[in-house]
Amino acid sequence: MILTLTEICLLSAFAICLFVQLYFVLFVHLKLAKITVEELPQSAKFPLSVIICARNEISNLQKYLPSVLNQNYPDFEVVVVNDRSWDGTEEYLEQLETQHANLKIVKILDNDKFIAGKKFAVTMGIKAAKSEWLVFTDADCVPESDNWLMYMQKPADEQTEIVLGYSPYLKRRSLLNALIRFETFFTAVNYLSFALKGMPYMGVGRNLAYKKSLFFKNKGFAAHMHIPSGDDDLFVNAHATARNTAIRINKESQVWSEPNKTWAGYLRQKKRHFGAGKFYKSKHKFILSLQIIFQFLFYTSFAACMFLSNEAKYVAAGIFLLSLIIRCLIYPKLLKRLNYSDLRWWFPILDILLFFFLMLNGFLSMFGKKKVSWK
Repeated sequence: MILTLTEICLLSAFAICLFVQLYFVLFVHLKLAKITVEELPQSAKFPLSVIICARNEISNLQKYLPSVLNQNYPDFEVVVVNDRSWDGTEEYLEQLETQHANLKIVKILDNDKFIAGKKFAVTMGIKAAKSEWLVFTDADCVPESDNWLMYMQKPADEQTEIVLGYSPYLKRRSLLNALIRFETFFTAVNYLSFALKGMPYMGVGRNLAYKKSLFFKNKGFAAHMHIPSGDDDLFVNAHATARNTAIRINKESQVWSEPNKTWAGYLRQKKRHFGAGKFYKSKHKFILSLQIIFQFLFYTSFAACMFLSNEAKYVAAGIFLLSLIIRCLIYPKLLKRLNYSDLRWWFPILDILLFFFLMLNGFLSMFGKKKVSWK
């Protein structure tokens, strides 16, 4: 088999992309597949405050808030911040308050003196919370079990100031839903694995906990209050370290969330996330950009190899098959661990679809006006 210089260079570039890809698979993501899942704590040692911000979420509050209020935890309060809702949220919360002594309502009124947004609502909830340990979720989220707070409580290790939880999306029958859940899976694998590796860079507000003193010591969201999103990932990115951050992945510690039901809504959500990512620490932006760039080069170089000689095509196909086999040995186990077992059969197809979708979203995010939205 004789290859031309062009073919050798292109196949070499393809192989380099494979090695970079396998570094993240074998030396980062594999950590999450190997870690022992934490067991249920024997007791609750510290009081805590759950904070939920809601804007016109009466339907979700009616469905999911009772599950939060009835958690198996001896000393906790639920602080619900009603941010100028007009859909009956206020009346429902006041009715629920008479039935649950651990429910506290914070009401935000229309006022021209502040910039409206979720970060303001979160800040008001934190100020109203009576406990040092804060657990965050959203109005459209429901805990997997009554033991959710037992897992998300403050760890005994005093150095731990942040706990990163995991929040899968509920299953619906559509391609969009499969893509959303698959993207959420890879996002979670990445941030949880890097946290295990000693480089935590983000968390999700649907299932997150940290100390109240950490928030005020670092002046809350002051450094990025002008950015509509980032009440979760930008705060974690700025203040999480290898020593002060822990993760929780036990099935009972997970919180399910309602996914977007339209492509337009999902694109808007990803555009907000893309905008927040620009403000990550430089080292985090570098490593995440490296992942995306080499994934892009992996697929594009493979496509280019398909225009070469048959011999070169066979080599490229072998490299691609090796990548697929290794990833299929690791990611299905992680899909099961993170409550997405049904997606394991669609892994190769969804991996390619997600790649092209994220490329499209990144391109679209560079254009258009940036609008401030609550969520």
